[in-house]
Amino acid sequence: MQTEFEFELPRGYVDQNGEIHKKGVMRLASAADEILPLRDPKVQQNPGYLTIILLSRVITKLGTLRAINTRVIEGLFTMDLAYLQDMYQRINMSEMPHYQFTCPHCGQQVEVPLDFLLG
Repeated sequence: MQTEFEFELPRGYVDQNGEIHKKGVMRLASAADEILPLRDPKVQQNPGYLTIILLSRVITKLGTLRAINTRVIEGLFTMDLAYLQDMYQRINMSEMPHYQFTCPHCGQQVEVPLDFLLG
C-alpha cells in the first residue's frame, strides 16, 4: 500500500531567502492527524484553521526546508493551498474499503463497498 505521495506545487513556497520550494511529499493521514488538531485553540476559534494544521502534519517534505510547520502552510499562495487540499482529499478518501463475500443464492464472489455512514 502506498503511504507517501510526491507532489509539485503550481507556484511554490517562497522562503525568507527568496528560494522557491515546489516539490514535496505528503503522507496518508492518521486518525490522530484529524482528531488532535480539533483541540487546538486556533481551530476552536476558527474552524478553517484545521486545514493549516492538518497539512502541516501530513506534508513530510517541501523542497529543501528542514521542517514543515503551520507557518510554512500559512505562507503558501492560495493556489498552492487549494492544490494541497485537493491532494489531501484524493489520497485519503480515494479508496473506500470493500468487503468480499459469497452470494448465498448463486455462490458468486461479490465485492461490496463498506459504507460507514449508515442512515
